[in-house]
Amino acid sequence: MGHYAAVWDHTAATEVTKDWNGIEQVVLRNPQGASAQVSLQGGQVTSWRNERGEELLFNSSKSIFKSPKATRGGISACFPQYGNGGSLEQLGFARNRIWIIEDDPPSLFTYDPQGKSFIDLLLKPSEDDLRFWPHGFEFRLRVTLASDGSLSLISRIRNINGKQFSFSFAYHTYFSVSDISEIRIEGLETLDYLDNLCQKDRFTEQGDAITFESEVC
Repeated sequence: MGHYAAVWDHTAATEVTKDWNGIEQVVLRNPQGASAQVSLQGGQVTSWRNERGEELLFNSSKSIFKSPKATRGGISACFPQYGNGGSLEQLGFARNRIWIIEDDPPSLFTYDPQGKSFIDLLLKPSEDDLRFWPHGFEFRLRVTLASDGSLSLISRIRNINGKQFSFSFAYHTYFSVSDISEIRIEGLETLDYLDNLCQKDRFTEQGDAITFESEVC
């Protein structure tokens, strides 16, 4: 893949550049000035800014973003496992691999007249991956920046050899917040979770909203 940029009009744009490591990254922009940045290293969203240019994701200043390891921050896709131990990396290997832009060349990038833009990325297992996790798959990731500045990620995992396999998955997301005591997470009532700070004991969420008064993991 070469270095290129694709712009359809003066309202929405998708651009491919390179970071300081020489790794390609995709920048999505909408008409109001919001943007998102996606690195082909791990298919990781490294930046999401609103129309005022304010960064909505956290990236650690102590983390070095250098292949083949993912940086601590942004949004990374954890596959084929998330924190289950065993022979695989704790957060899976997808976040440490180089993805490709699907349907390259960039003429196939898509936007709509309302200013929504998106990029489709694809990951296939390497020979090394298949040695320690012998399952054929295609992992497609679509990152979309809407006209209102909202960001969405949609993942599709395809089994390409017909042999059944199990996996776990997560979007490992770091939000930038000014005051964590003001944060509320709703919609998790009655769901079970494992608490890493309590030897991974299983609990059921009872409250209608989660707030943060101490360390949670």
